[in-house]
Amino acid sequence: MSAVPAGDPSGPVHDRPPAPPRALAGLRERKKQRTRTALVDAALDLFLSQGYEATTIDEIVAAVEVSQRTFFRYFATKEDVVTSFLADHDEILKEALAARPPGERPFTALLESLRAMLRTISEGDPADGARFRRVRQVIEATPSLMAAQIARHSASSEALAAEIARREDVDPEHDLRPRIVVAFFLSAVKVAFEDCARRDIWDAGTVAARVDEAVAVVARTMRDWV
Repeated sequence: MSAVPAGDPSGPVHDRPPAPPRALAGLRERKKQRTRTALVDAALDLFLSQGYEATTIDEIVAAVEVSQRTFFRYFATKEDVVTSFLADHDEILKEALAARPPGERPFTALLESLRAMLRTISEGDPADGARFRRVRQVIEATPSLMAAQIARHSASSEALAAEIARREDVDPEHDLRPRIVVAFFLSAVKVAFEDCARRDIWDAGTVAARVDEAVAVVARTMRDWV
């Protein structure tokens, strides 16, 4: 009986070389991401079908068939299921702003960074686009999450203002302009998102177009009314 070559994948399992540590780490990370995504999807299904306030963590973990302990490995609270999803997009926005060309005007840099973030959603995995839409729907229907979003906006505003100050080489502690330009920008974005929600528009590409329109209105309003 001839020996099977050591590298032959058809050979016995004990003859195969062990998977390298990096590959095992990659498998673990993918499994963790699948579990996290499953928890998000199950939670959003429940939030939309029976309401955010009426949904318990027990119901979310039962839908995924995991323990509460597993849930708390990924999320600190039920609210965190929703807000952490948006925090991921805040990070994309901040990274996109840091990568904008030097010398680009602050408002333009902010708008182009938002376009990049929305493009990441609309051109990425369709499932992520669907999650974005459902997260927005849950937030718009839940006053307590609207309040949490205000707090998230405040933290995001500070981070963006710090980046604008760095780009413009000004002291954010004494120069109010970075915070002012970010405040105007985020106000336009807020109005655009609220308008989309009222019109039942959730597609990321359409939302981006509405944001463009809102920003143009801000520019005209500042020129004509101030």
